[in-house]
Amino acid sequence: MTTITTTDGTRIFYKDWGAKDAQPIVFSHGWPLSADAWDAQMVFFANEGFRTIAHDRRSHGRSDQVWDANTMDQYADDLAELIEALDLRDVILVGHSTGGGEVTRYVGRHGTARVAKVALIGAVPPLMLKTEANPGGLPIDAFDAIRKGTYDNRSQFFRDLTIPFYGYNREGAAISEGIREEFWRQGMMGGLKGQLDSIRAFSESDFHADLARFDVPTLVLHGDDDQIVPIGASALETVKIVPGAVLKVYHGADHGLTQTHQDRFNADLLDFIRH
Repeated sequence: MTTITTTDGTRIFYKDWGAKDAQPIVFSHGWPLSADAWDAQMVFFANEGFRTIAHDRRSHGRSDQVWDANTMDQYADDLAELIEALDLRDVILVGHSTGGGEVTRYVGRHGTARVAKVALIGAVPPLMLKTEANPGGLPIDAFDAIRKGTYDNRSQFFRDLTIPFYGYNREGAAISEGIREEFWRQGMMGGLKGQLDSIRAFSESDFHADLARFDVPTLVLHGDDDQIVPIGASALETVKIVPGAVLKVYHGADHGLTQTHQDRFNADLLDFIRH
C-alpha cells in the first residue's frame, strides 16, 4: 500500500494515478467513505491527462485508526503533509461533503501557494450546525441522531443512510444496490471512534474565516435536493463569502451526485478546470 506517515506517526493511505509530471488533482472524500469514492473521477481525469490523487482520511479506509486528533484541523494538516510529501504544485483541490470542509480548512491553515483552483461539491461549509448566528443550519439533534445510529448499529445505519444520501427515497429514483453495497463497504472499513469524532468535525466546524482566505478560482457545485447537506446553509452561503465563486446547482440532485450524475459532474468539473 502507498502511504505517508504524518508528523504524529499516523499512516495515511493514498492512490496516485496518471502521469506523474501532469497537473495534479487531489480529491477529498466524504464521511464515512474512503478514496475509493473517487475511483471513477480518478480514471476519467487521468485519461484526460491529469495526475489524480485521493487519500483515505485518518481513521477511514486503509489509513491508521487513531484515538485522538480526528479533527478538521488535523484532516487539513494531513492533506498538507500529503501535498508536501509528493511536492505537488498548481494543484486542483476537489472536496465532497466533509472533504469539502477538509479542503476549505486546508486553505484557511495553509494558504493557496500550491493551489490553482478549488471545487467544493455538496460541501459542508460554511457551517452545518444551527446556531443563533446560523439559523439556517441543522439542529444538534440531527447530528446526535447520526452519532447514535453509528454507535448503536453502524452496519445497519450505513445501509439505511444510502437511501437519503443518493435520493433513493424520491419518486422515480433508480436504486442501485451496487452503489448501496459499495457505500456500506467503504464505511465499514473505517474505525468507529474516528467516524464518531468526524461527525463533530463536519457538523460543528465553522469555516467562515477559512472561506474568506480563498483567492483562487472556486467552483461550488450542489444538488438542490441534497438531503444530507441542505443547499441553503451551505453552497448558497459559501458563494457569498468566496470572491468570484462560480455556483452550479443541479436541479433535483442528491448528495451523492458524483455517482448518480457521474458523467455530467465529470464534464462540468473538467470544464471548470480547463477554463
